[in-house]
Amino acid sequence: MSSINCNVNNCGHNDSGICYANKISINGKKSHTSTHTCCNTFVEESNESFTNNIDNSSNNTMIGCNVKTCVNNAGTVCVLSNIGVTTSAPRTSVASETYCSSFRCK
Repeated sequence: MSSINCNVNNCGHNDSGICYANKISINGKKSHTSTHTCCNTFVEESNESFTNNIDNSSNNTMIGCNVKTCVNNAGTVCVLSNIGVTTSAPRTSVASETYCSSFRCK
């Protein structure tokens, strides 16, 4: 299991810069740069009741990776024990505005 540092402040899975989703999925099959990847698990935080699988007692998350061009992809799983997910948008509204800052092209 891995931990994820998350700078997407308005993601419903983000708690003080750590992702607490049980599983995430990084997409961008033929990406050549990190900004062409995305965290497909992003869900915009809302004022409504939101039930995700947050467990603040540990930050172990399974990282699914669909980015075939990343050196850290082992089939469909990221082999890194710690990754970063970030955004360049002031307020993220869709998954395509996020990206895996740990991506390294083969």
